[in-house]
Amino acid sequence: MRILLVYPIFPKTFWSYEKILELVDRKVLLPPLGLVTVAAILPQEWEFKLVDRNIRPATEAEWAWADVVILSAMIVQKQDLLDQIQEAKKRGKLVAVGGPYPTSVPHEVENVGADFLILDEGEITLPMFIEAIQRGETSGTFRATEKPDVTGTPIPRFDLLELNAYDMMSVQFSRGCPFQCEFCDIIVLYGRKPRTKAPAQLLAELDYLYELGWRRGVFMVDDNFIGNKRNVKLLLKELKVWMAEHQYPFRFDTEASIDLAQDAEMLELMVECGFSAVFLGIETPDEDSLQMTKKFQNTRSSLTEAVETITKAGLRPMAGFIIGFDGEKAGAGDRIVRFAEQAAIPSTTFAMLQALPNTALWHRLKKEGRLRENESANINQTTLMNFLPTRPLEELAREYIEAFCTLYDPVQYLDRTYRCFLMMGLPSWKAPAKMPEWIVVKALLIVIWRQGIKRETRWKFWHHLFSILKRNPGVIEHYISACAHNEHFLEYRQIVRDQIESQLAEYLAQGTEKPYVLVKEKAEEKAEAVVS
Repeated sequence: MRILLVYPIFPKTFWSYEKILELVDRKVLLPPLGLVTVAAILPQEWEFKLVDRNIRPATEAEWAWADVVILSAMIVQKQDLLDQIQEAKKRGKLVAVGGPYPTSVPHEVENVGADFLILDEGEITLPMFIEAIQRGETSGTFRATEKPDVTGTPIPRFDLLELNAYDMMSVQFSRGCPFQCEFCDIIVLYGRKPRTKAPAQLLAELDYLYELGWRRGVFMVDDNFIGNKRNVKLLLKELKVWMAEHQYPFRFDTEASIDLAQDAEMLELMVECGFSAVFLGIETPDEDSLQMTKKFQNTRSSLTEAVETITKAGLRPMAGFIIGFDGEKAGAGDRIVRFAEQAAIPSTTFAMLQALPNTALWHRLKKEGRLRENESANINQTTLMNFLPTRPLEELAREYIEAFCTLYDPVQYLDRTYRCFLMMGLPSWKAPAKMPEWIVVKALLIVIWRQGIKRETRWKFWHHLFSILKRNPGVIEHYISACAHNEHFLEYRQIVRDQIESQLAEYLAQGTEKPYVLVKEKAEEKAEAVVS
C-alpha cells in the first residue's frame, strides 16, 4: 500500500513568519507532527511519501504513485484542504482525512469528496481505517468515544520530513487541558484530563531527532505543557540529564497556563532543561471578561507579576490576547496594549474572538441566535468575529486594528523586547561554544542593516543592543533573534489592517446587523449571574 501524506497550506498568519524565515533560508516554522505520527501508526510495511505544501506542491509523479492520499488540517488550513481533496479525487485517488478541522466539522470535508473520515485521535481510529482498507472497503467514517492512552504512541516518522526546510521541530508530551475556557476547542477535541507520554518515550523521540542530525529548536506542542504537573516534572528531571549528556543540542519552546509562575520548581527545571520561551494564554487583562469566559486560572493573582516572574526565571514570554468578549467595555484594545507594555511581552498574538465549532461558546451563541450566517470560525488575526458581539462590530473592529498596529509599531516592539531581555534570567549551564553558521551571520547583518541603519529604529536599536551587551550579555543571541521578529510584524500589521477593513466594509454594506443593545442586555445578565 502506497500512502501519500499531504499537508495543506497555511495562509499568512501571526505564526507564518515568512520574513524571518527568509533571513535564515527556511520555508516553514514547524513540521506536520500529526501526519508523521499517522505514518508511524500505520503498518510499517506500507510505503510513505510526505508533501508539505508549505514547502512545495505534490508532483504528478507523486500523485500517480499513491494508492491512498491522507490529509490532515487545522481550521486555518480549511481552504487548501478542501482544494487538495478535490485535486486527489480528480486523479481517481482514495482520500482519507483527519485532524482538528475535519473532526470538528466532518460534513465539510465529506461534501467535497473525502472517502474516509479518520476523526478524533488516530491511536484509536487509524486501526479501524487499516482494517477497512484491508477488507477492500473504499469509504467509511471512524470515530472514538474514548481518549487513547498516549503511552502507546510510536515515535513519529521524522525521517519523512524535508528537515532543512523547517526552522523548528515539533514533539508532543501531553494532550488535553484541565481548565474550562468557554471559547477553547482543545478541551472539546482532547478532553480536560491531560494524558502524558512516559519520559522515556519522549526522550526516544529526541534521540531520533538527534540521530537525524537535528540541532535547532524544538517546540513542545502541548496545549498546556504543565497540565499534568507531576508527570511533567518527572519528564523534566530526566530531560535535564539527557540535555547535559548531549551537550544541549536543542532549545525548547512550549505553551503553558499562567499558573506556571506559581511553581518555582517547574520554572527552574524548564530553564535548566533548555526551555527558552513559553506562550501564555492571557486573553485579556479585564477580570470581568476572564470570569465571563470561565478562565478563572487567570484571576487568582496579578497577571503582570506572573509574567515578570516567568521572565526573570529565564523564559521569554509570548502571549495570546483576544478582543470581543461579552460585556466587554470600550477601550479593551488599549487596555491590552497597556498590559503588554507594562509586562514587557515582546510577541503577542492578538485576534478577535471566534466561536469555534462545538465549543461551549459556540453552543451558547447558537442557542442565543447570535452566530453570523455563512460565517465559519477561523482563528486568524485577519478575520472578523463570526458572531454578533455585545457592542457594535464596527467599533470592535476599528479598536482591534488600531491596537494591533500599535502593538507592532517597530519602535514600541523594540522597546518591549529590550525591557523584557534586561530582566531575563539565565540558566546555570552553557552550551559548548561553536562557530555560527554563515546563514545566521548573514541574517544578523541584514537585521543590523534594516533596523540599525536604514529605518527610524536605528537609534533605539543601537542603544538597546549595547545596553544588553553591557547589562545582560548572556541573552544576546536570544535577544537579537527576538529583534528579527520585527521583520515579520512590520509587514503583517498592514495585512491585518487591509483585510479587516475590507471585511468590515463588506459587512457594513450588507446593512444586516441586529440591534446589539438587546444582545448586550442579555449577555450582561448572564455575566452578572456568572460573577455572583
